[in-house]
Amino acid sequence: MSTASSISAPPAFSACWACGVTLGESPLVCASCGKVQPAAAPGKAADYFQVFGLARKFSLNGDAIGALEREFHRLSRRLHPDRFVRATPEEQQWSLANTALLNDAYRTLRDPIRRTEYLLQLEGLKVGEENSGRNKSADRQPPADLLEEVFELNMQLEEMRMNQKIGENDPALVSDLTGVSLQFESMLADLDRELAEEGSNWDEGDAPTREKAAKEMAGQLDRRRYLRNLVRDVNEVLSTGEEARKDA
Repeated sequence: MSTASSISAPPAFSACWACGVTLGESPLVCASCGKVQPAAAPGKAADYFQVFGLARKFSLNGDAIGALEREFHRLSRRLHPDRFVRATPEEQQWSLANTALLNDAYRTLRDPIRRTEYLLQLEGLKVGEENSGRNKSADRQPPADLLEEVFELNMQLEEMRMNQKIGENDPALVSDLTGVSLQFESMLADLDRELAEEGSNWDEGDAPTREKAAKEMAGQLDRRRYLRNLVRDVNEVLSTGEEARKDA
């Protein structure tokens, strides 16, 4: 019995091409005969939750994460290309393609933010960097409640960059930017908690509750992406300044 099946009942897939047994544990490899299954065409492959026999949920507790890891390692061993060196060329290609799908699925489901983005995409919402605008600049528009803080921050960043160009050091400015970075890191932590709460609402709610929670999470992800970029910009400037001081 698959480890992942202890988390939720896996969906039924088509029968194994080799032995005819229904693929009840994973669409990637047959649990009965061990044969790797044909790689699905783009857009028709199993979703990442189906790969591990998981129900679509935002929240995965410690037991579920542990089961996910065990199932990942089990399937990785079953799909390893070395097991198919004497197999047909088609099976060797399927092994590589399904291993790539397995790795992508594991990396996505293991990370709470990537898992949230992926599940919202499955639900039909456009989220993530690739959907942040035609010119990828929508995530650079500050939330309304941060306009004043972001304006002040941009002024400080420009001043810091100018100081670095002319070799000047302003400890007070460094201290201010460090404080801003810590403030935004705290806001990111708060957002992660809010995302987890809305994820639980979605997992446990009815259709209207799920729709509301999904929209809330999409907005929270946009805000989180913007704050993350701010923290990155501040830390890059501070890191450059620290390196310059070490070289002086």
